[in-house]
Amino acid sequence: MVDHSRSIMRANGNCLQWQGYPAADNIMEDIGNGIHHIIEQHGEPIGCFALLSDPEPTYSVIANGSWLDDTTPYLTLHRLACAPGAHNIASQALLWSETHGASVRIDTHSHNGIMRHILAKHGYTHCGTVFMENGDPRDAYQKMSYHTITPSLKSYIESSILPQYQNFDPAHDISHARRVMAQSLHLSQFYPQADPDMVYTIAAYHDTGLKFGREKHHTHSAHIILNDQRLRQWFTPSQIHTMAQAAEDHRASSDREPRSLYGMIIAEADRDIEPITIIRRTIQYGLAHHPSLSAAEHFRRTIDHLNEKYALGGYLKLYIPQSRNRIQIQRLHALISDTPRLQALFDKIFAQEKPRQQ
Repeated sequence: MVDHSRSIMRANGNCLQWQGYPAADNIMEDIGNGIHHIIEQHGEPIGCFALLSDPEPTYSVIANGSWLDDTTPYLTLHRLACAPGAHNIASQALLWSETHGASVRIDTHSHNGIMRHILAKHGYTHCGTVFMENGDPRDAYQKMSYHTITPSLKSYIESSILPQYQNFDPAHDISHARRVMAQSLHLSQFYPQADPDMVYTIAAYHDTGLKFGREKHHTHSAHIILNDQRLRQWFTPSQIHTMAQAAEDHRASSDREPRSLYGMIIAEADRDIEPITIIRRTIQYGLAHHPSLSAAEHFRRTIDHLNEKYALGGYLKLYIPQSRNRIQIQRLHALISDTPRLQALFDKIFAQEKPRQQ
């Protein structure tokens, strides 16, 4: 199965992944540790994979992004292989793993287009880059399953609401929505009075108003919640009103504080203060809306945005003490004050993003 899977990779242009790995010793070690799983059909093995419950050491550092949730215990899927003629092995392994944990992580090579397509199809979010023990980079993915959310509500959100983000800019795409959902539910754990279904729903809807433009998107998001008749299946009118207020209050540039705990949770989760991600989003927005600017002008625009929003005295506000944003904002302040380092990071990201916009 390993040899066959390796041949599929090579036939599809992925010649760098699985070079001498996994070896027989790796598989035997998985079996000995009780983490090796076989997928059978009519009593015959057609697929195999390892599912780890212990933290994956190579996932302790992630570059060019952040995990959706870096506190919930997670399962890691490794060494996925299939037999000749077998189909949907990856899908079966993913779905089975998701029933056994609230969070599943997996990595793959950037050239493994087949696996990246399967992960996107199953709702996995590309979170950044992790590095193997030998230093080789891998694309890192994560999915939160939210087993505590009402199943019918989750099904509606996944099928009818989240797909709307596919039409938004890169800074507000479906990956951003899933990140806000994950962080919102994590933060809500510190407040027993918070209803998980409400938190989940507000986060899913918080940027849907972008379909009507960026300037008033928070207000439009609130109206979408108020006017969605399907939500009455799961929430009272009072709850819907509270959710609409929270969606409207999430915007960082608002001149007033959120009117409820839910608004504070969503606003905090929406901040996602990861320095590289923030700079990348700023560049992406600038290239999309000001394509005629030179690189130097884009850098000046980036500096102005960082100072206006994130620097000491900026308009960004934080509300939840337990949020990871507290540490990240300190790192961002240090970067803003170090112009040469900021310039070098900008140049690297700008060189990556400009060709994608052309």
